[in-house]
Amino acid sequence: MLKLMQLEMRKFRIGNYIRAAVIANVVILAIIFIISLTEGKEEGQLFASYDTVFSIIDTLVRGTCIVFAAVLLSQLVIDEFRNKSITVLFMYPISRKKLIAAKLLIIVLFTLTADIAGNLFVGLGFYVLNLFTSVVSEPFTWSVAIKLLVTIVMSALATSFLSLIPLYFGMRNHSGAATIVSSLIAVVFVCQNVDGFSIYSIIAVPIGLALLGVAVAYMSIRNIEHVDVLK
Repeated sequence: MLKLMQLEMRKFRIGNYIRAAVIANVVILAIIFIISLTEGKEEGQLFASYDTVFSIIDTLVRGTCIVFAAVLLSQLVIDEFRNKSITVLFMYPISRKKLIAAKLLIIVLFTLTADIAGNLFVGLGFYVLNLFTSVVSEPFTWSVAIKLLVTIVMSALATSFLSLIPLYFGMRNHSGAATIVSSLIAVVFVCQNVDGFSIYSIIAVPIGLALLGVAVAYMSIRNIEHVDVLK
C-alpha cells in the first residue's frame, strides 16, 4: 500500500499541491494580520479571545483544505476514470480496491496534515503578532494551548474524511467540475462562522459528515472489481 501511495504521489507531483497549500496558508495568515490590526485600531471585539481567533483560523483553513481535497479527488480519481487511463492501472496484478484505496488514503492524509499544519502555522503567526499588538488580552496558558491543539486535531480528522463526500458527485458522471462545485457547497455549509461560533462546533455535525465521507469512500470501491471502466 505504501509503495502504491509513493508511486501515485510521484505520478501526480504532490509537491505542487504542498507548495500551493503553503501559499494558501500565507494568504490566510495575511488576512488574519489585516483583521487583527484593523480590529486593534477600531477597538473591535471580533478577536476577544483565543477561542474565537482559533475558531476563525480553523474555519478558513478547513475550507481551503476541503477545496484542495476536491482538486486531488478530481486529479487522482475522477480524471483517470474520465480519460480511461485507470484501465492501465487495472491491468496490473494488483487489487483494484487497493489501488483506489491508496489514492483515497493519499487525499485523506494530505488533508489531515494540511489542516493541522495550516492551523499551527497561522495560529503561531497570530500568537507572535499578539505579543507585539495585544489584540487578545487574555494570557496564553498551557491549558489554553492544549485545549486548542486537541480541538485542531479532532477538527482535522473529521475534515479529512468529510472531504471525500464530493467523490460521490464526481463519480456519478466522472465530472471534475461536479467534484469541485460540491466541495464548495460543503465549504459553505461547514465553514459558516459567526462571532467564533460555527455549526461545525456542534460535535454531531463533523462526526456525521466524517462518517458520510467514509461511507462514500466505501461505496466507491465496493464493486470496483466488477466495474467496466471502458463503458
